[in-house]
Amino acid sequence: MRMLRSVSRGLWDYRSFILIILTPLLLLPLPLVIKTKEAECAFVLLLMAVYWMTEVIPLSMTAMLPAILFPAFGIMKSSSVAKEYFKDFHFLLVGVICLATSIEKWGLHRRVALRLVSMVGVNPAWLMLGFMSGCALLSMWVQNTSAVAMVMPIVEAVLQQILKAKESGCAGKVNPNLQLDETDISAEKIKETVSDEKNPDVPHENFTCVEIQSQPQPDPAQPAACIPAATSRCKRDLMMCKAMCLGIAYSSNIGGISTLPGTSPNLIFSEYLNQIYPDCNCINFGNWLLLCFPISVVMLLLTWIWLYWLFIGSDFTFLWRCKGEQSEKEKAARKVIEEEYKLLGAMKPQEIFTSVVFMLMVFLWLTRSPGFMSGWSSLFPHHTGYITDATVALLLGLIFFIVPAYGLSRKYEAMISWEEFQASMPWKVALLVGGGFALAEGAKESGLSMWVAELLAPLGDLPVLATVTVACIIVTTMTEVTSNAATITIFLPILSPLAEAIHVNPLYVLIPTTLCTSFSFLLPVSNPPNAVVFAYGHLTIMDMVKAGLGVNVIGVLAVMLAVATWGVPLFSLDMYPDWAPVLPGHNSTMP
Repeated sequence: MRMLRSVSRGLWDYRSFILIILTPLLLLPLPLVIKTKEAECAFVLLLMAVYWMTEVIPLSMTAMLPAILFPAFGIMKSSSVAKEYFKDFHFLLVGVICLATSIEKWGLHRRVALRLVSMVGVNPAWLMLGFMSGCALLSMWVQNTSAVAMVMPIVEAVLQQILKAKESGCAGKVNPNLQLDETDISAEKIKETVSDEKNPDVPHENFTCVEIQSQPQPDPAQPAACIPAATSRCKRDLMMCKAMCLGIAYSSNIGGISTLPGTSPNLIFSEYLNQIYPDCNCINFGNWLLLCFPISVVMLLLTWIWLYWLFIGSDFTFLWRCKGEQSEKEKAARKVIEEEYKLLGAMKPQEIFTSVVFMLMVFLWLTRSPGFMSGWSSLFPHHTGYITDATVALLLGLIFFIVPAYGLSRKYEAMISWEEFQASMPWKVALLVGGGFALAEGAKESGLSMWVAELLAPLGDLPVLATVTVACIIVTTMTEVTSNAATITIFLPILSPLAEAIHVNPLYVLIPTTLCTSFSFLLPVSNPPNAVVFAYGHLTIMDMVKAGLGVNVIGVLAVMLAVATWGVPLFSLDMYPDWAPVLPGHNSTMP
């Protein structure tokens, strides 16, 4: 019996190693028995899919497998595979990260968040909407996890002040430095949670410890541990903490889908489209914003109402009730917000410069090639298609390394340094995306894409909206346990042949599934924003599961509504485009 336990423990301890060895052995019949290029490419695809879903080896290293296996199988030359690992996507990512680094370094994010919250008021419901709106707005331009890491310390300060106003004793004490309480979750555990998480949007080091130094230092005589807050807080206060934390986590993903650089799946989709359908020029910053910003607004409002109803109550009279006497908790919240905003002082020149560059970047993105009129790219008529959003982002990102941060009054120092940029740059995502592009090109070269398209052709007998809905549900389910970037990388080479097989505009299938890839709301490990807010100790896993199921439903319904209504005229989804291949004997089913 003891020997059996020892063997079982050993197998469990080495489960990752066993899966690494066992997976290729089980898939070997594909290249050894079938012996076609399609089967060899399928071997690589399935092997990468298993490794990505289980994360038995780092996601970035799994992305390197095409560079080894495609040349070995004779699918692509090594030099051809290498070209797929650095694309226009990476230049866009570099430019956006330069902007995000400056925003975070000079504190512009805190000013925006606090200003938004002070505008909506301190009633718990309006306070929650204010923080959610601020986080969503930030995540449109910076990585989702960075947005949460920026906003959560402010939220925690407000929550602690509200609890302090209500109660005395340990549960209501302020956490002066807003550091994660080691009695709930240690710093090491946070690092482990986030380093093993599934969405590699940003480096983990950015949020293992969060603090605001504006509060006085704690009394050293204060006991290190005390009665857990959950036992002494009233239920309503505890529920408010849960709703506020979940609102921040969810709003970061909801805001991220609004813009192409807002989240990695959007960027991966955009670059995949350029690679597989080079003649397709219908996706740009402007029309993506027109489609997805309304989706974000609808989702944000419905998610806010859902979380309020689920955790705080069903009394929505505050929506039309006039302002009355503020409670002690509301006064405490107002006070801490005002104090935090005063500590920021007047807007610094560095913040003003960052704001100007940000607005200029958005303006140039929107007006480059808006579609309904000629954009500024038409000023280069002999170089049509040469300039992209990445060109704009990289040019303005470079400015941050040139402009002096303190003018001529001090020794020259640029707005951001390479070390600061490097700490924020998600190199893991860059490599992961490159592996996805290589995989997609290999599927095309080997003929696997065509084989999948022929296999999926019978799905053309279903209504197209039903097919897309099923694809969205599958992707939403998968992304709860798999990296968002890995999920979209796996599904894009499958779904685009599906669209071609049923003779439907590929955008009709790819856009909604790309958006649904970001709907990972159920678990702390589903994405880094969930892990960050879970680490503050206000939530249980069941809280997140209950709330996340409702937000998933809201998200899928909002996306399907958008694609079936204003998405149709915006992208001509009711027509099969001339930039997509026409397969022989296709099914003519149309949306």
